[in-house]
Amino acid sequence: MRLRTHILALIAGLMLAAPAFSAECYADYKAKRDNPLRLHYGVIQLAQSCDKAAARSEAAQRLQQNGWTLLNVLSVFGPEGLQQRKADAGQYYLRF
Repeated sequence: MRLRTHILALIAGLMLAAPAFSAECYADYKAKRDNPLRLHYGVIQLAQSCDKAAARSEAAQRLQQNGWTLLNVLSVFGPEGLQQRKADAGQYYLRF
């Protein structure tokens, strides 16, 4: 009976934590392309973990597939930070 109670408590805890794992997460970054040198600032939606290390990995991979090299991830943020970055990102707003 005790094991059943622990299992039910674990399941309930996981269900409550699920929204945290599926929360929207974004990063703003700087990237470059050579020959000729081109730079851009952009915003990307992250599919994986919402931390800078994961953002660097995910953004670098997606940018590289499109001929860009990631220079830096500036910050990681939720949907509340999108509007203030939209104008600065221009055509690179949620492009990759």
